[in-house]
Order: sequence, then structure tokens, then C-alpha cells
Amino acid sequence: MTAKWPVRRPTEHAALRAVCRSARPLPPVPVLMAALVDAVERHDREGVCLAAHRVVRAATPEVGE
Repeated sequence: MTAKWPVRRPTEHAALRAVCRSARPLPPVPVLMAALVDAVERHDREGVCLAAHRVVRAATPEVGE
């Protein structure tokens, strides 16, 4: 068996740097608010948290703009 050790894996720093290079546009705020309302109606705590954070992120202007 010819295994190469250690197996190279991207570090957290490299992964974050790669993510920062690509823009990830968010859906419009009304769509995110509809998702938030839907999560509240379904009593989905994780969905509420995710939708609420995305609404804030979409509504907050980027730093440097």
C-alpha cells in the first residue's frame, strides 16, 4: 500500500480567503422577510435565526461603500 501521509487539506484560513474572493449576492429583503415569517409560523428556531441574520446582513450596507 502506498499511502501518502499526511493527506493535504485546505486550512480554515485558505478556505476563508477563497470565500472572500467570490461574491455571494443575497436575495432581496422582502424574500428574506417572507422566509422569516414562514420559519416563525413553523416554529423553526434554526430557520428563524438563519433568516433573521440574513435579513440584517442584506439590509446593512457593506463597509467601505
